[in-house]
Amino acid sequence: MISFRARIVRFMTRQYFKRISPYADVQKKRAAWNKLGDKSRVAKSVHVRQATIEGINCEWLVPEGCEGAPVLYYLHGGAYLMGSTQTHRRMVSHIARASGTRALVPNYRLAPEHRFPAAIEDSTAVYRSLLEAGTDPAAIVIAGDSAGGNLTMATLLVLRDAGDPLPTAVCLMSPWLDLAAEGESMDSRAKHDPWFRPEDIPEIVEKYCSKYDTKNPLVSPVYADPSNLPPTLIQVGDHEILLSDSTRMADKISEVGGSVTLQIWPDMWHVFQLFVGLMPESKRAINDISTFLKQHLNQKQHSAADHTYEAA
Repeated sequence: MISFRARIVRFMTRQYFKRISPYADVQKKRAAWNKLGDKSRVAKSVHVRQATIEGINCEWLVPEGCEGAPVLYYLHGGAYLMGSTQTHRRMVSHIARASGTRALVPNYRLAPEHRFPAAIEDSTAVYRSLLEAGTDPAAIVIAGDSAGGNLTMATLLVLRDAGDPLPTAVCLMSPWLDLAAEGESMDSRAKHDPWFRPEDIPEIVEKYCSKYDTKNPLVSPVYADPSNLPPTLIQVGDHEILLSDSTRMADKISEVGGSVTLQIWPDMWHVFQLFVGLMPESKRAINDISTFLKQHLNQKQHSAADHTYEAA
């Protein structure tokens, strides 16, 4: 059963999203979300460091004792229009601390100023820079939420097809994988989703790409061949209109013989992990992510990861 704290968070955030229009000024929405992010604290004992990689502003989130730890390469969400290191700093820092990794978060270019495929160009450039710097791909995991989950999959497809070494594992949180919006949950979850309305999707998509590209696998990875990708964990809320993006992708990975773990969280909404520290469901989800990442990373030299995580 959903916790009392989660009910409060759900109610309060629903009131907030009722006031958000897809036609509102993108710059104002970005500024408002970044301002909220500035008020959030990173997880205890995690250090924030700025970096510029391939001309892209990035942020390292490094827990104490994890200077040489494996890398969590994290691609933030925000509908390809918003989001930044600021908006996702808190959640990613908790994931990094829980899993004993050091997280790298790039501020990839955003639409509508920079439409498809600018974000993919940035994400692949930063990943390849990690490899060029000597980082073992077996010591890299890639993750993302919402549009960042889309970008995670698109990045993997580009790297795979180019013959680049792939990271050792993948984690997707509420990934937005079908910009054509053909999933059945667009209808079945429309009355349950506390944040999003199916009728708003086309206006958001138009800012990112042409309507003729919505089934391009690099725009909507649910239409891609997911063969030969790393083991994947997908977490999604049962009340999301994007639910079937996750279920369809999990089915496709299974059909080609890939390794995929799908977690559908009852009564949860889009990227509920963002509310770590405010509700127990978020902490449990991050614990599961941590367990999954540890299973696929060499953690022998990182004893800091050998404990159960507690949200600050």
